[in-house]
Amino acid sequence: MEPHGYDEALDVVATARGRAARALERAERAAASAARHERLVLSDPDGAEFHAQVAETHRRTAACHRSSAALHASFADRTSAWVRGRGSRPRFMTGVADALGTASAAITLVDSAQNQLAVAVSDEPALTAQDLEFVLGEGPCRDAAYARCPIHSVGEEIERRWPGYGPALTSMGITSVLAVPLETQAGCFGALAVFDPRAGLLGSTDLAEVTAALTRIVLLGPDADPELYGGTDHRETVQQAAGVLSVRVDCGVGDALALIKARAFAEETTTEAIARRILNGDPYL
Repeated sequence: MEPHGYDEALDVVATARGRAARALERAERAAASAARHERLVLSDPDGAEFHAQVAETHRRTAACHRSSAALHASFADRTSAWVRGRGSRPRFMTGVADALGTASAAITLVDSAQNQLAVAVSDEPALTAQDLEFVLGEGPCRDAAYARCPIHSVGEEIERRWPGYGPALTSMGITSVLAVPLETQAGCFGALAVFDPRAGLLGSTDLAEVTAALTRIVLLGPDADPELYGGTDHRETVQQAAGVLSVRVDCGVGDALALIKARAFAEETTTEAIARRILNGDPYL
């Protein structure tokens, strides 16, 4: 690793550890508030129901902060190991996948029309799966964000539910997929997908706490990093290539993007790969 890269990585480690520490401090404050209201349940019978509800809210908040702390600490540990020459450059989403007991997980961020704005993934299979959703306009993250409810499909149901996406996903060896919406009071801004999730993950405390940590703290909280330490892909290369192609073939940017998606699907490659060819002057498109 070059010295500049080494120093930058150390800064990332320090930032991640700082976020983990602050999340733990918030968790301790929330837990203390919960304990105070739990004591009031016994000392204030008239307000027992109110104090019990407040205590439960603080308990959930504490768990959310602890989950966030664990994700940041895991990323810091893996980045520190990478700095010392062990393993490949870490992705924040790899820690999310680990926390959920799987190898592959992804976040998709969408706009109000369900257009995919950005993705962050744990590994290459997750990246391929999210690119398929982008190309085909169908899949579990899109459905979870639109319906604002969990989507879980297994085996042949995957191919029946998504005629284009499903066969391509199962051809990768993925036999189950679970997606849950990322929601705020203002609406749904994306979804978390887990590929080949462990049995019982849907409805589990692990999934609820990780999803809450991502939504309330990691992506949108006061100490948020929506770029996930550089791991969020806003598809700038694809959008730039769509602009270049629109000029080259004299069509709208939307039509040029459709051409890129069609070519990627036909060649069984990624939109990123097609986009780079366009930007490198490939006359084929």
